[in-house]
Amino acid sequence: MSMTKKPVKYCVVDAFADTAFKGNPAAVCLLEEEKDDKWLQSVAAEFNISETCYLTQCSNEDTNTNSRFSLRWFTPVDEVDLCGHATLAAAHFLFAYGLVKTDTVEFSTRSGILTAKRVPEAKVPNSDQDDWPTDYSIELDFPVVQVAETNFTDVPAISKSLNDASMVEINETSKGDHFILLPSGEAVAECQPQLDLIKTCPGGGMIITGPAPQGSGFDFYSRYFCPKLGINEDPVCGSAHCALAHYWRKKLGKCDFVALAASPRGGVVKLHLDEEKQRVFLRGKAVAVMEGSLLV
Repeated sequence: MSMTKKPVKYCVVDAFADTAFKGNPAAVCLLEEEKDDKWLQSVAAEFNISETCYLTQCSNEDTNTNSRFSLRWFTPVDEVDLCGHATLAAAHFLFAYGLVKTDTVEFSTRSGILTAKRVPEAKVPNSDQDDWPTDYSIELDFPVVQVAETNFTDVPAISKSLNDASMVEINETSKGDHFILLPSGEAVAECQPQLDLIKTCPGGGMIITGPAPQGSGFDFYSRYFCPKLGINEDPVCGSAHCALAHYWRKKLGKCDFVALAASPRGGVVKLHLDEEKQRVFLRGKAVAVMEGSLLV
């Protein structure tokens, strides 16, 4: 094996989680030079997790005081236009490794300029060290994804793909995903989808959601399936929450939510919808679980 190429540093980060092996994993690769798309896709296939993303630092012209990086996202089979959890993972990587000196990072992406902000929280309890680092969450500033009612002719196919789950509403997002309301959060958590059938349904992926149980501390539960992009179930899908915030604003009449991604790994997303600017602020934590170098 040739070792002449400069290794590419990577880190696997569990996003929207405060402990390892929860939330949604993303591989973050820091590129010092451009790589061709075939290499980027091959590496994503090698990691074989829901997203692998690539950071390249931009020149700091015209960015005022914020650090700016180019950011691209790849599933195991294709490049995508928007990914929330991998953006949060990329920001955590930059903050945790001291690669930026600012509390806000700008990402130049297929979906325009996205920002990630470090939001300080309480210090670690029972610590007598004055220099103990302050805990923080990361807040992402993303565009709203619209949800609209639509007249589907393939209702039986959708129902069968969800193992004949009781469906209250069938909608569609402006990104082409099915958006299904189930009777309860418990129904969302217990749903056993037929992924091979979801793959044959028209459109992209499938978001299912339902109201959270009373006293749970959450406003709604959701899950996201996208086997067409090589992601059977995305454990915590940030971009799906851009549609969920828009939808639940109309249902619950408020703009702030605590959401549970009810996948087997689980994850928590705090949301604020700015209706005037049509932006969604997604807040969550992240944990680095693996680091290394790509040698090819």
